[in-house]
Amino acid sequence: MVNSVKGYEYLEHTADVMFRAYGDSPGEMLGSAALAMFNAMIDTGTVRPQSTWKVELRAESLEQLAYDWLSELLFLMDSEVVVFSEFQVDLKQDGEIWRLEGLARGEGIDRSRHPFENQVKAVTLHQFRVEGGADGWMMQAILDV
Repeated sequence: MVNSVKGYEYLEHTADVMFRAYGDSPGEMLGSAALAMFNAMIDTGTVRPQSTWKVELRAESLEQLAYDWLSELLFLMDSEVVVFSEFQVDLKQDGEIWRLEGLARGEGIDRSRHPFENQVKAVTLHQFRVEGGADGWMMQAILDV
């Protein structure tokens, strides 16, 4: 099954959900990855962007920052009982340190409007990668469901 709507595609995987997210910049790629992760669970078209959560992270590599971004969004979903449908990511690199300032917009989970197709337990590091440059950026991830 391939779905390349909105900057991502799902790839064949035996038990979990695997996707690739794309963007013209690393920030756009991370926004696409977040959307791919939430669309693997629910139809994000049903999520109203009523509230905004701010996420600030730093890491020594873009790959680690990408992993931390998706993991933090899962943590927020579980701890705040919310789902997200819109993402904005700004990145800065200061020497060896990457800094992320992100916004996730969504609302409280309403099971009548947000039926879950999958429940993502975690982002895995298995086959996780980030690649890119002047021609665009790609991130691959496997979600443990």
